[in-house]
Amino acid sequence: MITVRIRFEKTGEAAYISLLDLQRVFHRILKRSGLPVYYTQGFNPHIYLSFACPLSLGQESLCECCEVKTEAEDPQLDTWCDVLQPYMPRGIKVLSAQQAQNKVAEIDHASYLVTLPASAAAALDAYNAAENAMVVKKTKRGQKELDLKTIIPHVEYEQAGEQLQFNLVLPCGSGEAPNYNPALLLGYLQQQYNIPPWLCSVLRTKLYTKNNEEFC
Repeated sequence: MITVRIRFEKTGEAAYISLLDLQRVFHRILKRSGLPVYYTQGFNPHIYLSFACPLSLGQESLCECCEVKTEAEDPQLDTWCDVLQPYMPRGIKVLSAQQAQNKVAEIDHASYLVTLPASAAAALDAYNAAENAMVVKKTKRGQKELDLKTIIPHVEYEQAGEQLQFNLVLPCGSGEAPNYNPALLLGYLQQQYNIPPWLCSVLRTKLYTKNNEEFC
């Protein structure tokens, strides 16, 4: 049995597909596709399917991935993209389907492109000048107070017309590993400086391992 990693983009209106709905979409598509995917055993067999570092609702990504398994001797992975894409909802583009060469647990951090309205420049300047920026982070064990400045000490942004953009690199581990979302910073800016949330966007661009190698 081999593990097949399916890489895909999730942009546009697909950003508003929740993880639960995304799982349902992929289950349905994989069933329709007729691809030789592995089903779990027992009274209620279902397709083995797992997603790596799922996004928050409303965020876009160029580097999403999920994994399935197959027992086929020759699963013809080079055909999977063409088979799956016609079934995909708008905004999801299948990039590749390959045998996994590493483990999802090796994901350590991710890069993001954040876009805000140009009027947010003053808010970012104030954030950069602040000694601390306290937020509440939800965890599996409850809530904890966090100083964002220990995670994002400074934001270097560029302004172009009516927008400004900046890149963030944040821990994006699995299990008990640290995991920080750009939404923490956006939430802080929106609350403290009244930045309109509908004018803010987040695009995840790459996933990396601890060795700073691109995860694929």
